[in-house]
Amino acid sequence: MSVASGASSGGLHGSDLDPFDLPEWLGTEQVAWSGTGPGAGVRLLAGVLTGPAGQTEACDLLAVDVAYPQPVVDEATRIKAHQHWVRGEVLTVELSDRLTLAVPGTSFHAERLLEALNRLARAVGADPHRYAALLSVGGDHRDTH
Repeated sequence: MSVASGASSGGLHGSDLDPFDLPEWLGTEQVAWSGTGPGAGVRLLAGVLTGPAGQTEACDLLAVDVAYPQPVVDEATRIKAHQHWVRGEVLTVELSDRLTLAVPGTSFHAERLLEALNRLARAVGADPHRYAALLSVGGDHRDTH
């Protein structure tokens, strides 16, 4: 997977990540996702998954359909993300040593975030009811795309 980095002409490079290679606790424990970066409407939403014993795993969400000022992913990765989504799955990749969920769209809203986490939970064999998301109510929540 090739991911463009807005300012860099070379872009960042990532690779597909098998959900079964993720820590076991993601499939067996209560898990909460919380954002650690900018709010809604961005192409990359940084976050972290936290378990009840303080375990953590970086988990970002990437909106793969952002194409301006340059595409954030190559065409093959964008197509793969859409194929996974149509099958009820989410494409998991490793980007800069972080778990990243490649999600169709150009921005994030609560429903899209929750659906991506639901799909991640199922990918690691967890009951999606064991996953929760902590969302900030501050910031600009207008859907601009």
